[in-house]
Amino acid sequence: MRLQGKSAVVSGASQGIGAAIATAFAAEGASVLITARSADKLDAVAAAIRATGGTVETLARDLTEPDAAAAAVDTAVAAFGTLDIVAHSAGATKYGDFFALTDRDFEDGFALKYYGAVRLARAAWPHLMRTRGRILNVIGVGARVTDKNFAIGGSVNSALTNFTKAMADRGVTDGVRVNAIHPGPVLTSRIQQRVDFIKKEKGIDQAAAMAEMEAQWKVTRLGRPEDIAALATFIVSDAGDLLQGSVIDMDGGATRAI
Repeated sequence: MRLQGKSAVVSGASQGIGAAIATAFAAEGASVLITARSADKLDAVAAAIRATGGTVETLARDLTEPDAAAAAVDTAVAAFGTLDIVAHSAGATKYGDFFALTDRDFEDGFALKYYGAVRLARAAWPHLMRTRGRILNVIGVGARVTDKNFAIGGSVNSALTNFTKAMADRGVTDGVRVNAIHPGPVLTSRIQQRVDFIKKEKGIDQAAAMAEMEAQWKVTRLGRPEDIAALATFIVSDAGDLLQGSVIDMDGGATRAI
């Protein structure tokens, strides 16, 4: 098991990519604290992890609250004794026409995904210095690829990518590895939001909207949360020890930028 004896905090872990990452970490031997807003969804993920012999604790908190990140770190350390890994996967942003978006929509996008990462890093850093730990931010290819209807997500993702690189630079000195994954289109509720937008905009059904999205991205299939989780597990394991400040696209070839 690649993460035997390690402990981790995984945010956004009630569904989608976050839940898949938490499940993968636990399957590799890590003790995992999962956090998100929905207690019921967290309990369901935790039950599935425990059913396969994994060790997991839950904390239902909203990472837009200034003290929630520290609470997650403190809860993990209290439960497991140390902290080795932080994987931040929280933060859907609103998708839609720019002129239909409000300042509050932009503020909400930054509050969860960007400031959640900032606060988790700040709270976890002293513990990660002691364990020579890792931070992994799950961001998105929208950081580098523009979309007229993804102004919020693209802006947040670009900012978080810059923050990840900055903390990786600090991590060289402090002994903390900081990396990121840029998922492309992955079958989660976030992608469904885009599909719903296409359906409404063009008056087409679910299947047609999905086919149009795959054609737009020029991929043979949309990704699965488990695809991202497999890469995440490698990055935070000892096998990824030379990765520092790396931002890895996992998008089926959708991103063609150099």
